[in-house]
Amino acid sequence: MAGVLKLLLKPIKTIKKFSLLGKTSFIVILLILLVAIFAPCISIHPYNVSSGPPLSPPGGEHPLGTDELGIDLWAQICYGARVSLLVGFLTALLAALGGGLIGIVSGYLGGWTDKILMRIIDIMIVLPDLPVMIVMAAFFGPSLLNIILVLALFSWVFPARIVRSQVLMLKEQGYIKSAETYGAGAWYLIHRHFLPEVFPLVAVNMVRLTGRAVVAEAGLSFLGLGDPTSKSWGLIMHHAINFAGIYFTPFWKWWLLYPWLALTLMVISLAFISRELEKMADPRMGR
Repeated sequence: MAGVLKLLLKPIKTIKKFSLLGKTSFIVILLILLVAIFAPCISIHPYNVSSGPPLSPPGGEHPLGTDELGIDLWAQICYGARVSLLVGFLTALLAALGGGLIGIVSGYLGGWTDKILMRIIDIMIVLPDLPVMIVMAAFFGPSLLNIILVLALFSWVFPARIVRSQVLMLKEQGYIKSAETYGAGAWYLIHRHFLPEVFPLVAVNMVRLTGRAVVAEAGLSFLGLGDPTSKSWGLIMHHAINFAGIYFTPFWKWWLLYPWLALTLMVISLAFISRELEKMADPRMGR
């Protein structure tokens, strides 16, 4: 029980070390998370069915107005938070776990394994990820699972390079050499020594990759390549931007502006949280 309590209190202690900007960013992400979880409770209208006059301005029964079909924008933004967080977190999780594992294997084994994996990483880095993601998203079809897999495919290289560099340094340490001398196998070294050391770096990368994935998903949805059955913030902006004469009417003030503000607020907050975690993982960055 004490161990579980200590595990639960550790994130709280970490957040307490954040700067004011970091704490504010954490509160913003927490509020967005609560909005996503309790979307059915805080949005009185459905997110996919007309509930008012088309293109109603904010006010009264529709606090953020409605779109061209009369669908409540507040409900769309609440449910869109679910899509953004789901895509961002799952993409970051897959990329961090896959990239971290590849980085450990590459750094520890070295030799031809390291050379081959590093050449693959170099190729992935120089590829223009957005055009390739657009082609792959169009080829595999507009579903959330396909988008997550495509985004993860182009995101694992960043944690892989960082973890590899850390493992290359760790395996030259005296205690690692001693463990190998006494017959410690690769699995023992990985879960006993390497993973605890590289976990903070992987955690920082997960936060950074979450923001990157949120932007990428919004970009694909904005281009019409997102899942049409999932109301994401990018898809809301896609529908708004395709409305004839959107900029010559006041409709953009609520139809386009509000989802853009929500997306920007989430990405900036994740960036600040990532920065705070980086400074804690490497105190030299705070100097």
